[in-house]
Formats: sequence, C-alpha cells, structure tokens
Amino acid sequence: MIPLDPSFYARPIAHRGLHDRAAGIIENSLSAIELAIASGYGIEIDIQPSADGQAMVFHDYAMDRLLGINGPISSKTAAELGELLLIDSTDTVPTLSEVLAQVAGRAPALIEIKDQDGQLGPGVGALEKAVGDALRGYEGAVALMSFNPNSTRVLAEHCPGLPRGLVTDPFRKEDWPLVPAARRARLAMIPDLHASSASFISHNRAYLNSAPVAAVKARGMPVLCWTVRSAEQAQDAYRIANQITFEGFRP
Repeated sequence: MIPLDPSFYARPIAHRGLHDRAAGIIENSLSAIELAIASGYGIEIDIQPSADGQAMVFHDYAMDRLLGINGPISSKTAAELGELLLIDSTDTVPTLSEVLAQVAGRAPALIEIKDQDGQLGPGVGALEKAVGDALRGYEGAVALMSFNPNSTRVLAEHCPGLPRGLVTDPFRKEDWPLVPAARRARLAMIPDLHASSASFISHNRAYLNSAPVAAVKARGMPVLCWTVRSAEQAQDAYRIANQITFEGFRP
C-alpha cells in the first residue's frame, strides 16, 4: 500500500479546480486549476479519453454541457478538443500532460479516471495506460482513483509508484441505472481494497457515517470525501473524513 503524500492532508481539495462559471472559470480548465493553486488548495481533476487515446481533463462523457455540441468526448482528437472553447470561457479542453506541466508540483493532484466499461466492470485499460504515460517523470504529489476497482487495479501496472484509491458510494439504482443490481450491491460494501491495491477511499459525503466507511477507517486507511458544498457540510465531513473535496464555497 502506497501512502498518500502528506500534502493531501494539509489543505482542502478543489473539486475540478476552483471553478466559477459565472466568472468564466470552467471546471477542469487550466484557469480553474491555476486559481485553486493560487488560493492554496489541492486540485481534483477528471480524465476521459480522446479519439486518439490521449488522457483529457474533462468530467462528462458527452460534450453538450461544457462544449455545447453533441456527441461523446471520445469522438474528438486531442488536437480538436484543444481548439474547442468551453462554454462561457476562453479555455479549451486540456490534456493531462498540459495540466501536469501547469501544476508542476505546486499543489497535490487527485486524479479520477472515469469508468470506460459502462458497468464498472473489467473493460478498462487503454485510458489507464494513457494516464501512466502522461505521468511518467512527473515529480509532484499525485494520487489516482476511480469508481471502478478494475481501473485502480490496472493503474498499478502503469503507475506502480503512485497511491491509488477507490471512489466509493452507496451505488443506488437512481444514481447508477446502467450498473446491474448485483454489481451495485457488491461495490457498496467496498470489498475490493486489497484486490485493487487501493490505499485510500474517497466516499460520497452524504454517507460518510455508513458501516463500510467505518470498516475502512478501522483498517487505518485514509478517507477522503466528495463533494462538500458548504461550511456546515465541511464541519460534518471532517468528523469522519481526513480531507474534503469541495466546490461552490471556500473552506
């Protein structure tokens, strides 16, 4: 088990950077990441693949909400995405390599690899390799995570020296309609810590007081959480979590 760098405990983590759409600072953009660093926070970013297999810093599977066009993010090459402006912004979709060059070790980076299997199953690998390629030689504090324990397991092959964790949740049907019930029930119990070589979890803030989270803490493993949206929620979360991921306010 590879421990988290101490910097992850020292400061709250800005969810998708310190973004404010009304101010033209869009989630997962270079501007949001730079503002988070300048404000003294860690950063959390999401990874989706481009059509040519590059690791792109983008949350959604579809482009409509953030780019205003139809189709999946994976239908555009990295070069094409680098020319598309995010809505209400002068930023484009950055590659992970571009983000790492910007961060340059100035803040801890929590990197979530979005599931590419569709049902949180074994159909993963290419995106994890792209992430490993982008991280090769990077010397700043980094931790990798995914909702899919198969992704976390595969990341061990491509990023063997970096801490890896599971993003965890009760996995309710309304939130995960495409995932089979048996799979959801299993993942909700967080049974894959050892098999996925995880060294931490990042749990849904609203369910931090659950029995599976208590079992993780009893094992001495760090618990992060997502997503805190107020000072009151932060106060509650810190009763259990070692660190928070936040947005919409400044803790």
